[in-house]
Amino acid sequence: MSTTSLEDIKDVAAEAGVIASEPEQPVVAEPKIDDQGRAYATGKRKTAVARVWIKPGSGKIIVNKKDHTEYFGRAVLQMIIKQPLVAAERNNQYDVVCTVKGSGPSGQAGAVRHGISKALTYYEPTLRAVLKKGGFLTRDSRVVERKKYGRAKARRSFQFSKR
Repeated sequence: MSTTSLEDIKDVAAEAGVIASEPEQPVVAEPKIDDQGRAYATGKRKTAVARVWIKPGSGKIIVNKKDHTEYFGRAVLQMIIKQPLVAAERNNQYDVVCTVKGSGPSGQAGAVRHGISKALTYYEPTLRAVLKKGGFLTRDSRVVERKKYGRAKARRSFQFSKR
């Protein structure tokens, strides 16, 4: 009867690739920053698409070459686009420049928020957990249902009359 030690079993298992010989180090994400010191991301919501660049600065947010307070007139929309910066406690530390097109004001604000969140994670990968917990990195995939033929709208029928 042959005796095999625990060390022999571990060696054979490591050679077969069943167990790792050394514990692996956790993968640390690298920041994705371009030559000009900016991080770029694309945000989407409904049919709006926002292209967002962030860089360290005083906290200015420029949307389609206008200040965000001018472009998004309603206070609710201004609050929506600032949510990721407030959640990450980086309120006045980054300048944001973005272009957005498609959809309406609400969809555009959601797209800018999504883009800012993604760009923050590219600039500072350590913020990913905070932004993910707040739900800012998830793309809201709800879009308007298409109109069907023989119907007034997507599901609404024409008014019924017996006559």
